[in-house]
Amino acid sequence: MLPQHQVTQLLQKWNEGDENALAELVPLVHDELHRLAHQHMRRERAGHVLQTSALINEAYLRLVDQPQINWQSRAHFFGIAARLMRRILVDDARKRNASKRGGSFIQVPLENAENLAQEQAANVAALDDALQRLEKLDERQGKIVELRFFGGLSIEETAEVLAVSQGTIIRDWSFARAWLRNEMSGA
Repeated sequence: MLPQHQVTQLLQKWNEGDENALAELVPLVHDELHRLAHQHMRRERAGHVLQTSALINEAYLRLVDQPQINWQSRAHFFGIAARLMRRILVDDARKRNASKRGGSFIQVPLENAENLAQEQAANVAALDDALQRLEKLDERQGKIVELRFFGGLSIEETAEVLAVSQGTIIRDWSFARAWLRNEMSGA
């Protein structure tokens, strides 16, 4: 794990307009961003066109283009990074799902190949749609799913980002997972 206070201090300096703080921050957060991107890519289909390094680069470009964010802490930064990576992958899945052809080539038996890419893209899009519905019902639970599942944050880090108790995170995380499981099963 990164030295929490050092990252938080650099984020605060960056908030204040110190561009040198950003230059110091990048090497400190790179490995953690790589781990986060790898975690996201692990859930994607085999042969995904977007590679881990490309996901990191795209997320980085979007992160540094967020002047309106008042960075609170290391956990807040990685929570936003996780959200951006999720958006990048969901946008890619929606594009693949919308197209009639294209996408990555995956070797599968011909009888199984017909709808494989569309099904995988639809699953990612369906999860995103379900998460958006959850956020409308309970915004905090949606953020918890995003921070825990997509961001890989611990219970403690999630509690810190959302400024609630760990017990609240545990209860909401449990409920949100059950709700999403129900939504995704079509029940």
